[in-house]
Amino acid sequence: MRLESLPKTKELKNVKRVGRGPGSGMGKTSTHGENGQKSRSGASISAWFQGGQSPLYRRIPKRGFKNTRFETKYAVINLSDLDKFFNDGDVVTPEVLKEKGIIKKQLDGVKVLANGNLTKKLTVKAQRFSSVAVTKIENAGGNTEVI
Repeated sequence: MRLESLPKTKELKNVKRVGRGPGSGMGKTSTHGENGQKSRSGASISAWFQGGQSPLYRRIPKRGFKNTRFETKYAVINLSDLDKFFNDGDVVTPEVLKEKGIIKKQLDGVKVLANGNLTKKLTVKAQRFSSVAVTKIENAGGNTEVI
């Protein structure tokens, strides 16, 4: 093996000198081709330019904004569950519900719905209540408290 036959590394390669006439090996057009926007001086083209056809971001249909990422999600509990798991006179809070395993995640809060009947006197503390749930809890002799 001879020293000249070794492959050139990046450090040793000559830089392509563009626009230096026919002697540079690039010819008179200096690797810019014959005509067109890319051959002109000062005519820079953006990376997403697609040769005059309608660009991709305008061809794809727009489907609108979805607000679901920002919505508040509540863990839902029914009055029938409260009647099943709690005794008369108990205080129901989101922490107690999670401790007993009635709700898995607290999410942004707990909402009490009016499915089922409540026969026990409970003090229920939650972030949201349905209006019918409030009347059913108060008719049973309990209290509601919004946290």
